[in-house]
Amino acid sequence: MKKKNDKNSVKIYNISLLIAIIIFVILIGRLFQLSTSKEVDGVNLQAFAKTRTTREIPLPAKRGNIYDGNGNAVAQDVSSYTLIAYLDPKRTTNEKNPKHVVDKENTALVLSAIIKMDYDEVLKYLSKEGVYQTEFGIKGRGLNEITKDTILAANLPGIDFIETKKRYYPYGDFASYLIGYAKENDKEKVVGELGIEKKFNTDLEGVDGYTIYQKDRNGYKIAGTSEVTKVSENGKDVYLTIDNNIQFFVEKALDRRSDYDGESMSIVVAEAKTGKILAYATNPSFDPNKRNITNYLDPVSSIPFEPGSTMKIYTYMAALESGVYKGKDTYKSGTFTTKDKTVIKDWNNVGWGTITYDKGFIYSSNTAVVNIMNKYMAADTLKNYFTKLGFGSKTGIDVSNEASGKVNFKYETEIFNAAFGQGIMTTPIQHIKALTSIANNGELLKPYVVEKIVDENGNVTYSNERTVLDTVASEDTVAYIKNLMWHTINDNDGAAHGYAIPGFDIIGKTGTAQIAKTNGSGYLKGERNHNRSIAIMFPKDNPEIILYGVSTYAAESKGLSSIVKEIITNIAKYKNIYGEDDNKKESNEIEIENYLNKDVKVIKDKLNQNGINVIVLGNGNKIIKQSLSVGTKVIKDDKIFLVTNSNEFSMPNIIGYSENEVNILFKLLNINVKIEGNGYVVSQSIPENTLITPEMIPEVKLEKKFKT
Repeated sequence: MKKKNDKNSVKIYNISLLIAIIIFVILIGRLFQLSTSKEVDGVNLQAFAKTRTTREIPLPAKRGNIYDGNGNAVAQDVSSYTLIAYLDPKRTTNEKNPKHVVDKENTALVLSAIIKMDYDEVLKYLSKEGVYQTEFGIKGRGLNEITKDTILAANLPGIDFIETKKRYYPYGDFASYLIGYAKENDKEKVVGELGIEKKFNTDLEGVDGYTIYQKDRNGYKIAGTSEVTKVSENGKDVYLTIDNNIQFFVEKALDRRSDYDGESMSIVVAEAKTGKILAYATNPSFDPNKRNITNYLDPVSSIPFEPGSTMKIYTYMAALESGVYKGKDTYKSGTFTTKDKTVIKDWNNVGWGTITYDKGFIYSSNTAVVNIMNKYMAADTLKNYFTKLGFGSKTGIDVSNEASGKVNFKYETEIFNAAFGQGIMTTPIQHIKALTSIANNGELLKPYVVEKIVDENGNVTYSNERTVLDTVASEDTVAYIKNLMWHTINDNDGAAHGYAIPGFDIIGKTGTAQIAKTNGSGYLKGERNHNRSIAIMFPKDNPEIILYGVSTYAAESKGLSSIVKEIITNIAKYKNIYGEDDNKKESNEIEIENYLNKDVKVIKDKLNQNGINVIVLGNGNKIIKQSLSVGTKVIKDDKIFLVTNSNEFSMPNIIGYSENEVNILFKLLNINVKIEGNGYVVSQSIPENTLITPEMIPEVKLEKKFKT
């Protein structure tokens, strides 16, 4: 019996020993795993230990500003506010000085009017039970300084704000496709998503810093322990080449686009001798503060199009450079039938009889370049010249998502079409680049839109300057082309005579191109399905300004020519290109000064004497806001809005205002407006002299002045 018990004891002992060994092995294995692995059971052990014993306070970097060429900030960080309400009565320790919302109904009434939110919805937030504080949804976020001050002035107990930073664009819809926009992502980091904001996001955003210290279980710093701080590196500032006055001229003129036929217009203006971009605009555009954008591709650099006859400039240059061009030789205009029986016609369908090749350029004859290609010049010569000028490749300008375009052509009809700008794809910025060769005696320049990038210590970390890429034409070729372009605009029968301005020696060439079907099977029919373009330089002999414009889906070029002539006139006066004497110049334009805190009557009288249309908002005696920035140059009959230190504002008569002027007016008054139609104001829902209140939403109807 004893032996049996001994055997059982040994068996139990052995089993126990085996279990102990297994447990020991498991523990050793777990210990090895813990000591060698960064993550166990989905938990980062180092991060877990760190957060239990240390606290890290982020030190966010300030995003850099974007400036125009005149030093005005066109993109910057500003304070933004989130409205909060304290609901817990325990916050109040003195009934005479309440620190929580006491009168919910009155608070809801006041707030609903200021933040334009339904009264019942505001009251619902204020009536939450068992919460310390509440916010007010989307309408309670992103409030500006004016709205915050208005709420504070109401002296509502328990109302407070959380301050944050947001990206702000002071000029709203101003070079918007170029500047782009930045917004907060899901990690609460402001990131550039379009334009310069995207292209230079790394430079603009800087590097965040932090402070790390050891903490106790309550989160407080442990006395006597060390603290590690990495100072944030603020973002760099980007300086553009844009001249805000010229940009203003262009955008103001483009506001009239909706008066005419045409889906959109884009205009680029460059300094001829440097390649510096002075204006870069598209209409319709968007306000980066609102991000009311429907097309995320920049029409100036990201959307290639078939340019039409502006390409004849370069076909003729290629022929001149090849030594095959004889301008006084003649050909029969009207039609040309290719080997595959395709009939190519001149734009008027019948031509001008037998004419010289020089006249063919001036009349913008398609059959002129077809005959040049058929008789004198090889397809490779043309393709190589187009490529040498930069067509078919990116210019390298500092914008995001630049397109390359396409200049591939092989078969006879394709070659002939390419010679007059059909079947190839280009961008407006490529045309600016190519045109610099004519303005600089054959030297091809790189266009640029960023002047420099500067860090917070004032060090220039990136810069651009005049860059000669190649010499693509002789001075004789350039002189010949300039002469043809001059006649094209200034001869009464020239194809671009609609762009002539008396007293201005402008040179240029128009373009009209059918728009291809999206399925690639030919071209759309109908007069409206055309792109209308213009390439212009002035003065003729020593160009200072290059302009390229395009109007898409336009039946006529009337709208584009009217707008471009207005822009040229304003630029010429601003730059004093045609030798205005100082007295005449002063009588035609005035430079806007800083009128803030100045006497309203004095400033109004001064501006009126110079022919400026002054719109005074409010009945105060001091100016607290002005619609035009310091340094802006304006001419007779231009409008400027001056906001006074008034508590009441009356509705002005806005009949005849442009859409842009309507937006400026109500933005200054911090009032939402509902706009119907395009063009100019023909009716307003709130009568003139009616007192404007924050809850009002004026309705404005616009119509085109005339149609093509």
